[in-house]
Amino acid sequence: QVRLVESGGGSVQAGGSLRLTCAVSVYDYRRNCMGWFRQAPGKEREVVAFIYTIGGIGSSSNYADSVKGRFTISQDNAKNTVDLEMNSLKPEDTAMYYCAAGDTYGTMYGVGCRPVNWGQGTQVTVST
Repeated sequence: QVRLVESGGGSVQAGGSLRLTCAVSVYDYRRNCMGWFRQAPGKEREVVAFIYTIGGIGSSSNYADSVKGRFTISQDNAKNTVDLEMNSLKPEDTAMYYCAAGDTYGTMYGVGCRPVNWGQGTQVTVST
């Protein structure tokens, strides 16, 4: 059973930074993308960023337009972790953040990550 555990959430003022970590204790090697998603109250869950491999070669990452230039996703295979470095945080970044393992799919706009396994989430609150 895949197990993903998030940590690093908290409260921060606008302009501040947080680093989220997803620890993968059991991994399904059929999955070829790892991502961070978020859900704010009253809103649908949305992708924030994901990192993926195609054919097991190299890795690439994609970001939501709203976080490009501010957030960075990284994967450490030795530690079995996926981190999300969040800088210049805004109040609109307030949400529950979830780590997910999934499968890539192609669209006319590029590559997407369809989540299959989820962590329990970690809350990020950004105040003005």
